[in-house]
Amino acid sequence: MLKSFKTIVFGLVAASISVSAVAQDDRALDLDALLKQLEEGKFAQTEQNKQREQEFVAQRAEQDRILRETAQLRDRTLATSEQLETIFEENEFKLADLNEALTNRLGSLKELFGVLQQVAGDTKNKFYNSVVSAEIPGRSAFLDQLAQDMGSSSKLASIDEIEQVWYEIQREMTQSGKVTKFTTDVVEAGGAKVSKEVVRVGPFALVADGKYLDYNGVTGTVAELIRQPAGRYGESAAELQASNGELVKFGLDPTGGSILGLLVQAPNLRERVEQGGVVGYIILIVGAFGLLLSLERLFTLTIIRTKVNSQLKSKEVKANNPLGRVLKVRDEHPNADTEALELHLTEAILAEVPKLGRNLTIIKIISVVAPLMGLLGTVTGMINTFQAITLFGTGDPKLMAGGISTALVTTVLGLVVAIPTTLLYAMLNTRSKNIVYILQEQAAGVIAERAEKG
Repeated sequence: MLKSFKTIVFGLVAASISVSAVAQDDRALDLDALLKQLEEGKFAQTEQNKQREQEFVAQRAEQDRILRETAQLRDRTLATSEQLETIFEENEFKLADLNEALTNRLGSLKELFGVLQQVAGDTKNKFYNSVVSAEIPGRSAFLDQLAQDMGSSSKLASIDEIEQVWYEIQREMTQSGKVTKFTTDVVEAGGAKVSKEVVRVGPFALVADGKYLDYNGVTGTVAELIRQPAGRYGESAAELQASNGELVKFGLDPTGGSILGLLVQAPNLRERVEQGGVVGYIILIVGAFGLLLSLERLFTLTIIRTKVNSQLKSKEVKANNPLGRVLKVRDEHPNADTEALELHLTEAILAEVPKLGRNLTIIKIISVVAPLMGLLGTVTGMINTFQAITLFGTGDPKLMAGGISTALVTTVLGLVVAIPTTLLYAMLNTRSKNIVYILQEQAAGVIAERAEKG
């Protein structure tokens, strides 16, 4: 085994010696070539360095020249800056002296121009919201420009500008006392823009086609109110536009539209009834039914009372009225004794009582049930209100408005039905009883007459 190991080592050494010899031959060839390349590169680099040195020397002279010129420019600029600083300081002193002199010369005029600027600004804002601007547009442009000029600079207003401000204020005062007609574009509720004849009532209102208009000072447009005031206000607007100079009653809003805005937001009768919900409609239906029954009873009892009065004045017995039918019993039993006749008359009267009191019980029930139904709607509305409070809290009152409206409106509707129904029941019941009293009185007279004869 040792012998074999020696053989392997010897072989490896021999192989390494042979490889080293070959590598030395290749290295000799590479070093010669490298030396030659170094000689050639050294020569080329020397030529490039000489060229660079020449260019650097030339550029250095140019840079020295530029540096000298820059230093001279800096010196001149510094001198100019110092000179300008001196002039600026002198001008500041001169400006302060001139401002002081201007202030002394203006005196009370300075306060005048300040007041003029304030008046111009206030008047401009007034013109923006004035309905007179719908007839005379563009008035605020001059005042706006004047206020800006006097506020942004020390420019003083001229005599013409002061007179123009005076003129615009005076014209606004004059137009405030006039009722005029003019033609302008009006935006209708549907969105269409139509040229219409508009009536202006001072600075208070604009009317066209019997409808109130609204003037927007920002856009300079005239538009119909989406909701118009109901009742006499709409009628007075139509009468005003149709007037040819005669006096007409017309509602004015001295607040510039605030009261009119609240007026048109107020719900009308239909909207108030709709706020009552289902319970409110049921109350109205029951109330209408009770009213029809009351009218029928009132008409019927009036006719019966007229016929009874006619029968009281006549000796002829007629069967077209309760009294006649009761008196006819006397003729049908001429030989009956007093007690028998009394029973027959009582029977006849009792037969007439249901006819006279028909449907009065239903009317009485309606008068009692209506406020109870209103109370039901009130409780339902309050339940909805508390549910809204539970879900959303009390931050937004509009969430509770629906339930509260239902609660209050149903109560009102119940009372509106109950009060007249109760009065009608009392009146009809009294009329019915009066007729029954007449029948009893006449029957008692017949019995007394028969007793005297018997």
